[in-house]
Amino acid sequence: MKRTTRVAIGTCRELPEPDPDEALLTGALAAAGVRAQLLAWDDPAGVVGHGRLGGCGTEAGRSDCGGFDLCLLRSTWNYYEQPEAFLGWVSRVEAATRLRNPGELVRWNLHKRYLLELERAGVSIVPTDLVLRGGDARLEEIVRRRGWGAVVIKPAIGAASFGTRRFGADERAAAADYLVELSGERDVLIQPFLGSTLDRGELAIVWMDGMLTHAVCKQPRFAGGQERVSDAAPIGEAEREVAERAIEYVRSEVCADLLYGRVDVMWNERGGACVSEVELIEPSLFLSQHPPALDRLVAAVRRLSPPK
Repeated sequence: MKRTTRVAIGTCRELPEPDPDEALLTGALAAAGVRAQLLAWDDPAGVVGHGRLGGCGTEAGRSDCGGFDLCLLRSTWNYYEQPEAFLGWVSRVEAATRLRNPGELVRWNLHKRYLLELERAGVSIVPTDLVLRGGDARLEEIVRRRGWGAVVIKPAIGAASFGTRRFGADERAAAADYLVELSGERDVLIQPFLGSTLDRGELAIVWMDGMLTHAVCKQPRFAGGQERVSDAAPIGEAEREVAERAIEYVRSEVCADLLYGRVDVMWNERGGACVSEVELIEPSLFLSQHPPALDRLVAAVRRLSPPK
């Protein structure tokens, strides 16, 4: 008798905020005959309880993940706290079963220096300076050279709004102090604050198994803030083009085995679309805003995880 497909949903023990995609995805997988179980990357036992998904026995927490046909990374949202430990877990999972997105993409996407790589490849990005940990973090020199007013300072390895702060042009001293403080602990990105985000927000464009499927508008989010998103939003021609160029670069130069991703797009002072982030590890996919994307994801999971 054919065994039921078993898929691990990569998550963490304690979600920093609710995952609106989780119940939709696990429910759709169950309806498609796939047994999905939450697997916490940061829990030695592996299985998540907390009432988030019933029926998870301790067997599912085996560290080798060999009992699963696929591990789907979804809400490992605290990985930035222990990035090396997270990458070690990714390697162990990948050695035991199929991982999506693959470890090669995870390692490339973990550190936001990838934005500079995209820029060198001709993809329009939000202008970005990288200050390495312990480096000579001289904010005044950077903003003078770049001609920036208000700036955003954030960790180069981070998720959600962790450590992200905005400083006005009249807050240079506070910004410089924060840059020195943050760069003493980790690599840091400095970017101009784009005024268009105040009225347009940013467009989060979802890519699923071969195509851009939908988008939502997100409002600016800084440390401690809550994410606010719209219903499904149209993808303009310029936004589609820059998102497709970013995804094309990832698939051709990093790893072709991309299952899902999200390209967040902002607009510069000239109104041009530019990439603020390419999220390939654990992005919210806003599945409730566009159910066909959920159907597409479930179909891809079934295709990628035939029972062993």
